[in-house]
Amino acid sequence: MIARLLVTLAAALALAGCASTGPGPAPASPRQVERAGMTEAEAETAARRFVSVVRTVEPVAERECRARAPGLNCDYLIVVDDRPDQPANAFQSRDSSGRPVIAFTLALIADIVNADELAFVMSHEAAHHIRNHLDRQRMNATAGAQLLGGLASIAGAGMAGVELAAQIGATVGARSYSKEFELEADALGARIAQAAGYDALRGALYFSRIADPGDQFLGTHPPNADRLDTVRRALEG
Repeated sequence: MIARLLVTLAAALALAGCASTGPGPAPASPRQVERAGMTEAEAETAARRFVSVVRTVEPVAERECRARAPGLNCDYLIVVDDRPDQPANAFQSRDSSGRPVIAFTLALIADIVNADELAFVMSHEAAHHIRNHLDRQRMNATAGAQLLGGLASIAGAGMAGVELAAQIGATVGARSYSKEFELEADALGARIAQAAGYDALRGALYFSRIADPGDQFLGTHPPNADRLDTVRRALEG
């Protein structure tokens, strides 16, 4: 049950002192719990696995961050998005002080089938920070907005037309290298997970269980096959 997972996870995190649950609405409704289909034992297993992986991977990720990006804040904060209606997802962001944050939704923690998958996902998100993808994406968005907005202005578009062009340019700019960023994070993430003692290739098989985005124009994620190939090459190098 998602509700059971939330309660078990909160207790495990408090005991371990290594992560936190974020603010959110009340635990799942009976209908949401029924959809999740987790038994009490499965919820406890998922919670314990999460805590164990965080405690193992976090110091390795921080060490890699300090070695590769000494100018960045490498003190990762691992949090759980406890809103029960959120889809399976993990993402990297930064708080107001610049501290890197890696967030996991309850649905993702419940969907993971082994520690290798969870370690790879966490390492992948840690790698996004080390590669400074948030700032690089922001710069690409700014450049795209300036380019298309400037072209619209030169073409004689009105204020509304220039603003629309700038918005489109920002979107195109932000997505221009998003697939490349994902592959960069896959490669470095595989090395981090492997260094932490996990089987990164087995962990990357998580891609075989999720929808394949294909090779869409301006899509945000590369095809799953490309991601698996990237992980294999990273581990061979």
